Amino acid sequence: MSMKLFDAELKVMEVLWKEGDTTAKRVAEILNKKIGWCKTTTYTMLKRLRDKGAIERREPNWLCHPLVTAEEAREYETTELINRMFGGASDRLVASILERRDLSKKEIERLKKMVRELK
Repeated sequence: MSMKLFDAELKVMEVLWKEGDTTAKRVAEILNKKIGWCKTTTYTMLKRLRDKGAIERREPNWLCHPLVTAEEAREYETTELINRMFGGASDRLVASILERRDLSKKEIERLKKMVRELK
């Protein structure tokens, strides 16, 4: 994936990733309850995402289908963060995370396990 998804677009994508193929009406209902969006706001975001190629509308019932996975979106955002804030150096991002004093024991153990499994 090589497209930027903005915060509002990510809110729509999160619904699609969680719910799977969903009608625009149902996406609007969910986002209305969750964050108070009106139907037209959701439909505008769906159109924007379709124009970007992040979703497509499928028959029957014009279901909205995500073409970008949550993992692809995370990878893109992580790469952007590393490039923008750490000059492209992944190790500087990891060092920044490790320097935090509020990592739980569980988080530290998970990080150690990931490093061991990198071989």
